[in-house]
Amino acid sequence: MSGEPAVGGRNDDPEDDDTDQHLRWGRLTSIGMSVLSFLGLAAAFTLSVDKVRLLEDPGFEPSCNFNPVLSCGSVMATDQAAAFGFPNPFLGVIGFSIMLTVSVVLASGVRLPQWIMIGAATGSILGVAFVHWLIFQSLYRIGALCPWCMVVWGVTVPLALWFTLKAADGVRRLARSLWEWRLTLIGLWYVAVLVLVLIRFWDYWSTLV
Repeated sequence: MSGEPAVGGRNDDPEDDDTDQHLRWGRLTSIGMSVLSFLGLAAAFTLSVDKVRLLEDPGFEPSCNFNPVLSCGSVMATDQAAAFGFPNPFLGVIGFSIMLTVSVVLASGVRLPQWIMIGAATGSILGVAFVHWLIFQSLYRIGALCPWCMVVWGVTVPLALWFTLKAADGVRRLARSLWEWRLTLIGLWYVAVLVLVLIRFWDYWSTLV
């Protein structure tokens, strides 16, 4: 009968072979996403600790205060740093904890229900929207960059792309086509943000040359 393993445990059904390849691809990618999620969680946790210490001691200097442009303290002191009435990094701790959990479970080879993947994709897309709002605020309203925040920016976009494509697995042709361009899309986004940062703070960068 089609789909049953042949003698010796080998499966000769092409569809099952394709599924096995898809699972191996998914597991390897999930390991990468676990690493990105961990980096995002570490950055959000560090920002949360620094924010609490800053609230306890207004004179506290965060470790990522490097210069007038790269200054976490300058960003933390603004209203935008608590967009929902509490420090933004708290959202990151929750969100990246969920992403890390889902990624590790997938890396272990477990197939999660589609509704979980859709939920993860939806949450990560909202995260991307929030990240772009924060990028705009940092560049054109606050006038300073938070290095740890930039780590969060950098990992949120690839995570959102991956979770979205994973959730769209039912539309495999489209998902696979976009997946082939994933590095290009992410690379273009990184370049675009870098160019915006260079242009916005060129007066300062030019003094360092």
